[in-house]
Amino acid sequence: MIRSVRILLLLLLLTGSAAAQNASYISVAKSTGSFPLAAGGKTAALYASQADWPGVLRAAKDLQADINRVTKLTPTLTTDKAPTGKEVVLIGTIGKSPLIDGLVKSKKLDVSSVAGRWETFVLQVVEKPLPGVDRALVIAGSDKRGTIYGIYDLSQQIGVSPWYWWADVPTKPQKALYVAAGRHTQGTPQVKYRGIFLNDEAPALSGWAKEKFGGINSKMYVHVFELILRLKGNYLWPAMWGNAFNDDDKQSPVLADEYGIVMGTSHHEPMVRSQQEWKRFGSGPWNYQTNEKTLQDFWRQGIKNMGTHESIVTLAMRGDGDEPMSEGSNITLLEKIVADQRKIIAEETGKPAAQTPQLWALYKEVQDYYDKGMRVPDDVTLLLCDDNWGNLRKLPKAGEKPRAGGYGIYYHFDYVGGPRNYKWLNTNPLPRIWEQMHLAHEYGANQIWIVNVGDLKPMEFPISFFLDYAWNPDRISADQVDDYSRDWAAKQFGPKYAAGIADILAKYAKYNSRRKPELLNADTYSLATGEWATVVADYNQLLTQAEKINEQLPAEYHDAYYQLVLHPVQACANLNELYYTVAQNREAAKNGQATANALAEKAKALYAKDAEITRRYHALAGGKWNHMMDQTHIGYTYWQQPEQNAMPAVQTVVQASAAAPAPSQPGAAKKPQLAPKEPGFVEADGYVSIEAGHYTKAVDGGAVKWQTIPDLGRTLSGVTTFPTTVPSQDPAGNSPHLEYQVQLTGSGPVTVQAYLAPTLNFLGGQGLRYAVSFDDEAPQVVNLHAGLVADNGNRPWEKAVAENIILRESKHNIAKPGTHTLKFWRVDPGVVLEKLVVNLGGVQPSYLGPPESVSGASKDGKEAKGSVGQR
Repeated sequence: MIRSVRILLLLLLLTGSAAAQNASYISVAKSTGSFPLAAGGKTAALYASQADWPGVLRAAKDLQADINRVTKLTPTLTTDKAPTGKEVVLIGTIGKSPLIDGLVKSKKLDVSSVAGRWETFVLQVVEKPLPGVDRALVIAGSDKRGTIYGIYDLSQQIGVSPWYWWADVPTKPQKALYVAAGRHTQGTPQVKYRGIFLNDEAPALSGWAKEKFGGINSKMYVHVFELILRLKGNYLWPAMWGNAFNDDDKQSPVLADEYGIVMGTSHHEPMVRSQQEWKRFGSGPWNYQTNEKTLQDFWRQGIKNMGTHESIVTLAMRGDGDEPMSEGSNITLLEKIVADQRKIIAEETGKPAAQTPQLWALYKEVQDYYDKGMRVPDDVTLLLCDDNWGNLRKLPKAGEKPRAGGYGIYYHFDYVGGPRNYKWLNTNPLPRIWEQMHLAHEYGANQIWIVNVGDLKPMEFPISFFLDYAWNPDRISADQVDDYSRDWAAKQFGPKYAAGIADILAKYAKYNSRRKPELLNADTYSLATGEWATVVADYNQLLTQAEKINEQLPAEYHDAYYQLVLHPVQACANLNELYYTVAQNREAAKNGQATANALAEKAKALYAKDAEITRRYHALAGGKWNHMMDQTHIGYTYWQQPEQNAMPAVQTVVQASAAAPAPSQPGAAKKPQLAPKEPGFVEADGYVSIEAGHYTKAVDGGAVKWQTIPDLGRTLSGVTTFPTTVPSQDPAGNSPHLEYQVQLTGSGPVTVQAYLAPTLNFLGGQGLRYAVSFDDEAPQVVNLHAGLVADNGNRPWEKAVAENIILRESKHNIAKPGTHTLKFWRVDPGVVLEKLVVNLGGVQPSYLGPPESVSGASKDGKEAKGSVGQR
């Protein structure tokens, strides 16, 4: 009920439907009532008030440049004279721009649905707005960023990608640009603060920035600020390893505020002061019990430095260098630290502490403080965190009393830490990001969403999705993620190849998420079952697809295409083939086969090719991105990265060398199986393997509905229940469950292995559960999280995140051969099923599990919806 009311209120607040808001309002052809932004070799003049925010005037200059990028015409931009001309563009902020306020006062512009809202804009044509002006295209914002977003929304609509600079995406030339009649808006963002964290930025970002800008300084940051705003984000945690945003370059915080970026510091850097500033200016131990006065003075200076700049102040304290503060959870001490910090905030700002946005990050062991009873004032945002691997650790309890400061999420696309760093390439499929952030949204963690993006490149695609989804999570449903991918590809490369590019983007992230490249080795996949060969063949097929599109794209798109699409596929296809070849080499050497020597040479060539691929990336756009792919990724021996890439060990045999092996092919095919006469999946080789989305029947119950999330997981798709806030229930009768018909040739004991997304116990308590049964037997309840705690050193958790799966088993007894109904029952929300394997003793060891068994027609004709990226 609460959820329905919230959606209804949202729809009332926003202008038009979600679909309509996302629709294009720019055309190259004139239509009834449309406004000519550019036509007949002329452009409409741009006007803004000098009294408006400096960030608005700066963004207006970007619009001027963007129109030139598209039309090769440069409109005039005037800020100090009254608008004149037949058709003009008027830009301004309500309450800050005399131009806009005059239109409102004269009732020429209705801003009742915009004024007073957070970061909201309206873009519409106004007839006879001012003396001497026939028509105006008005961009009016409720506040500074509302106006800026209106400006950049128009830029995107005319064809300028937010990634025009950061990924060299070209702009398609147009001779004419018309704005459709009517009111255009993106509504009010549902997540208040939406941002990125530049982290783990050495050697790639730091090496690149030093060469191009002399360091990570304001000259670099202005490009970051602009990108965030073009993506409709508003929040940044700056680079912090070896860097101090506020101290390295005094212009950085000044420009951030001018642009309109809300600044913060990472989860372990309190009071707007970086770790590096403590190293430079601090004295004594980072210990509040023994060095209270020094720390207070240090923090007080941070609030003084902040001044009136828009910021979110990180509270509390972790150990120096992102470590635990002390043994155990000293709640009394930490509560005193927070109270003292808030007193400093109040004293230095001259207003109640509650009027300065603050957060407390429940990161790693800090969550223990909260779980054991520590609380902070109600106005402080509780920043909940994932496990550094994209799995949310904790969410607010459904129906819990709202907090004034609300809840937020700190998420990861990139990480330094156990069980291994992953920093090289994108390994974050959108369906899983969607599913986890959908949970956050449904449980009300909507105050802050910030994501660790490492070096920023090469996370362009998931960054776009994260910030777009944060603006309005209700706009993208589970089965629209692939539509988003196609739309994004079309905006970067045009519609002709959008479907193919979206498929590549989805597949390479899916393949990489099975096992992060840094965790790959020769033993990851099974040689014996042909699994390694299939994985390599799939990746090489994807590479062929990517190279074919590259050949067909116009030359001006090649740099952008290599960065965003071709490079990650090329690099990862090569890396997988390298480890596969090493596995073949070792097997051949073990058996004394002469092919071992040729395989060793092939592996060395593939290792050398990795460096060649990096060099090609660094040569793009005249060397613009040199160093950005310096991240090491081959030769890990423990969680931390190697100093340099290292060739995996290969073996040779003392025999005459053999010819080089043929190109990788899948393993020997099994003998063909006859199609079953009855519906259901047929046992063969002692097992039945079923993809979750291929159920025979889905039984919903009450408000609970089963939903396939296309392309989620390691093989096909994931299936879960919505809404995710419906409480737990006992499995029985017609409670929600999935049914799968299977044909078994024997009787006796069987094991059912469930392959589940590595969702954590975000509800607290005993752990998330599901149940399994055959036919009419009593369902067996299974706990996903027995023995699993999201903490370094916990082997079940390390295995789950490294393999991107939780495997759980139940034991059953089959009374007789024939057709049986396998049932998977919902017990707790948030459980995502990817695959079920019924093992009668024939399952061979493999990484992804056995491929899906042969099936007859499903009983009700249901099949999982196809999507980009699926295998």
